[in-house]
Amino acid sequence: MHYYRYSNAEVSCWYKYLLFSYNIVFWLAGVAFLAAGLWAWSEKGVLSDLTKVTGLHGLDPVVLVLVVGIVMFTLGFAGCVGALRENICLLKFFCGAIVFIFLLELAAAVLAFLFQDWVRDKVKEFFENNIKSYRDDIDLQNLIDSLQKINHCCGAQGPDDWDFNIYFDCRSESKSREKCGVPFSCCIPDPAQKVVNTQCGYDVRKKNKSQWDDQIFVKGCILALEAWLPRNIYIVAGVFIAISLLQIFGIFLARTLISDIEAVKASNAF
Repeated sequence: MHYYRYSNAEVSCWYKYLLFSYNIVFWLAGVAFLAAGLWAWSEKGVLSDLTKVTGLHGLDPVVLVLVVGIVMFTLGFAGCVGALRENICLLKFFCGAIVFIFLLELAAAVLAFLFQDWVRDKVKEFFENNIKSYRDDIDLQNLIDSLQKINHCCGAQGPDDWDFNIYFDCRSESKSREKCGVPFSCCIPDPAQKVVNTQCGYDVRKKNKSQWDDQIFVKGCILALEAWLPRNIYIVAGVFIAISLLQIFGIFLARTLISDIEAVKASNAF
């Protein structure tokens, strides 16, 4: 894309306000993510007791929301102010950060393809750690339940992975009513039931494994996700390409604006 440059260098208003509009969306989205994350933390009482963050050994989904919000808010703010004020430092920070994120995504995709076994092991380890903390955080609990219900799976590699959780562990001396069971999200839904039976997974793993198929999902979530990816490869590729194009477009706008500002400063120096 080219535009006519006058003999006297000037900053293009088209690129300036297009970059501002591009970043205002990022900034507003960042504000929304931050507000949602802080609200979720306040509901869990984390803001009044920060030790609850370090006490959770698994993933707190709210932390992920807050990190995304902080990154989007910071980049959106830098891009908006940099474009309006024609500040080269802020524009270079915005451009450099977008380039870094883009390269990070590209490297992650390439490494995930080249080292599939390593990635599978890390995903397994990550899932097992979150199973251990299933009852410690309501957001993590909802995330795992949603993952299992959507993918019709149970545990990382199978229902027995729920032995990693003290409440479901068959081997422990726990008096938990959930011992040797699985969460309700592992249960095969009954179309006739309008109300979710949260106790449907009780004592399931005390039965013979040949009987599990009738009551719960026996496929592990890692296998379910591996089977899902080939079926939806075009959707995944489309999303990745769309995100990449948006990032490249932002880099192009920022670099073009930086070039214009530097050209104006150079012409004013003479």
